[in-house]
Amino acid sequence: MGTQVERLLPSEESEELLGLAREIATKELAPQVAEAEERAEFPEEAYRLLGRTGLLSLPFPEEYGGGAQPYEVYLQVIEEIATAWPSVGVGTSVHSLTATVVWANGSQELKDTWLPRMLGGDWLGAYCLSEPQAGSDVSGIRTAARRDGDEYAVSGTKQWISNGSCADYYILFARTSEDPKRGLSAFVVPDGTEGMSFGAPEKKMGLACDVTTQVLFDDARVSAAQLIGEEGRGMPVALSALDAGRLGIAAVATGIAQAALAHAVEYAGEREQFGQPIGRFQGMQFLLADMATEVERARATYLHAARLKDAGKPYGRQASIAKLTATDAAMRVTTDAVQVLAGNGYTREYPVERLFRDAKVTQIFEGTNQIQRMVVGRDLLS
Repeated sequence: MGTQVERLLPSEESEELLGLAREIATKELAPQVAEAEERAEFPEEAYRLLGRTGLLSLPFPEEYGGGAQPYEVYLQVIEEIATAWPSVGVGTSVHSLTATVVWANGSQELKDTWLPRMLGGDWLGAYCLSEPQAGSDVSGIRTAARRDGDEYAVSGTKQWISNGSCADYYILFARTSEDPKRGLSAFVVPDGTEGMSFGAPEKKMGLACDVTTQVLFDDARVSAAQLIGEEGRGMPVALSALDAGRLGIAAVATGIAQAALAHAVEYAGEREQFGQPIGRFQGMQFLLADMATEVERARATYLHAARLKDAGKPYGRQASIAKLTATDAAMRVTTDAVQVLAGNGYTREYPVERLFRDAKVTQIFEGTNQIQRMVVGRDLLS
């Protein structure tokens, strides 16, 4: 069986969908990764391919152009994509997060206007929440949206925005009053809005093709018709959407760990020392066994949370547990994969070095793992 992933899927359609995702990931995405990541290119063609095949819109209703798939299926597609190309897995998860905000909170008119474009396969979204002084502390957001007739005048700076400068639309969270908890509002802001500009791409440790920039607003004019839900309800909108987004990152992290495990197992079966493959030594087998256990545990936690979500049950605590478990696992598994490859693992000629760097940020974005522990602890005591 080796490192082949055994999946239990809810339908024959979902099995075919996973097969399609795996084929695209293996044959189309994987061959591009090393060179594209080295050049830090935005993978526009990869997203266009995923859009054409319907893989950018899986967990949304068919009436808006979605795939009407359960969240547990969507997340396993994200894992398959991330196993081949983590940056694209992250970008796909972010796109789904943006559409989730509109689908779950927008008026019927707003959904009818925007969702078909968001889910049509040609558009990619970005999520503008964090700021230089407001990361985990959403109440610290200072970007302001001042009502001016039928528009809002927006000024402020967003930071760490995945797909920044490359997206077709942005979900913006801005302050419409000084109330720390009831003063945030959410907006759809299309690319090209006057007064919106972008900083230079961040020079990051990993995920180089996940282009990340500041998004700058200088008296940008946003139509009041692009307000998502009611004014002042941005805080619960942001926090509820993050539960779904955390599951996306858990699936990405699981894909990173799965890829690292596969490379380590292959290497251990081929590399010879003392007259035999290193995989025959018990110490190496135990190390690989622990890595496989971490991957399986990560997958189980995100699937459990997704199945709760699909059943309409509360899943916030389980989403935080999945994000925490999977991203910590990705860091441990990629670290051990470098160890399995030894000196070769420390070079850029082998992919585990890149996977190691890609894994680290998964413990940070969509809420640091310290924040996840706070969420879980408070839920237990509530």
